[in-house]
Amino acid sequence: MGQFKKREKFIPYNLPDFTEAEISAVAETVRSLWVAKGPRTVKFEEEFAKHVGAKHAVAMNSCTAALHVSLLSAGIGPGDEVITTPMTFASTANTIIHCGATPVFADIDYKTGCIDPEEVEKKVTSKTKAIVPVHYSGQVCDLDRIYDIADKYGLFVSEDAAHALESFYKGRIIGHKLKGTACYSFYATKNLTTGEGGMLVTDDDEIDAKARIWAGQGMSRNAWNRYAKGGSWRYDICEPGFKYNMFDIQAALGLVQLSRIHEMQARRLKIAEKYQREFAKIDAVEPPFVPDYCTHSWHLYVLRIVPELLTIDRDRFIEELNARNVGTSVHFIPVTSMSAYTKRFGFKKGDFPNTEKHFERIISLPLYPSLSDEETDYIIAAVRDIVEKFHK
Repeated sequence: MGQFKKREKFIPYNLPDFTEAEISAVAETVRSLWVAKGPRTVKFEEEFAKHVGAKHAVAMNSCTAALHVSLLSAGIGPGDEVITTPMTFASTANTIIHCGATPVFADIDYKTGCIDPEEVEKKVTSKTKAIVPVHYSGQVCDLDRIYDIADKYGLFVSEDAAHALESFYKGRIIGHKLKGTACYSFYATKNLTTGEGGMLVTDDDEIDAKARIWAGQGMSRNAWNRYAKGGSWRYDICEPGFKYNMFDIQAALGLVQLSRIHEMQARRLKIAEKYQREFAKIDAVEPPFVPDYCTHSWHLYVLRIVPELLTIDRDRFIEELNARNVGTSVHFIPVTSMSAYTKRFGFKKGDFPNTEKHFERIISLPLYPSLSDEETDYIIAAVRDIVEKFHK
């Protein structure tokens, strides 16, 4: 092993991948003077639906909005229970509460980090109306088993696909041939970014129609076009809806990013394959496990440490990476450990053992298209250096 040499420049945890094409598209949109929801947003919906093979796509200002609207459109409300995972960002659970329903948490499969279907079925009651499985980090849930449970008990399924653009389940891209909905995020760190933004996709005509109303202040369909020549100033408020729509500046970014998605994914895959290969050689860390049914989108690279082989814990490991100028994150702090949820539901340590064990070991490493080969090699060397220094 060569001696580790610290680099001078910090490697950010994540950077969006923009080219002159994205910049030109935004400039062109601004010059068009149509900057709110308009023709580019409609085109982005059409192109995205085509990309994932869904009948409908509804563009919104966030995945949070899409998740909320998905449940509202399925009629989820007060008195209902919705099963989801603790290993997710809080918005997944928050939107269940925003519908007036109660989130019920099922522990994860420790190998994958995704919700465990066996735990899901244990949590089904007469009040259960939906399941929100989260495709964690780009790893996909075992959808056949989840939909079998949904069919058995008559439950709606809203897939949280915030991490799952370009993920595949048994050769089928997430979003294709849906029984319910899938909701995507286009936040700055995602595989496709519009800065902020999200998309709901579905094959259900009724869900699509309701989602457009809920996301557009409850206004009747096509009210966005009321200021154009031939548009009507008359509209109806069908529901007490939300201001959740995407606008054309975001969609302009999204259209270019979508046209580049295969190029960007190829780079992510190359980095992830190198990580998988090299970290498999280091005994005190665990590379992500990818089951045969999954094609991983590599939105995140979640490395787990093996604390039994180290004299330091995960938090100290992160500090050591930072000292070596490597940016990191942690995905996620379990929702069930957040004060808003412990106070409301009384969760305590030990309630979700697999989630807790997973959380205590995970580190998200840099993984994005503009990450260079030199930076990738350096990150691997930094992890190796820490393990060698603090190995038991």
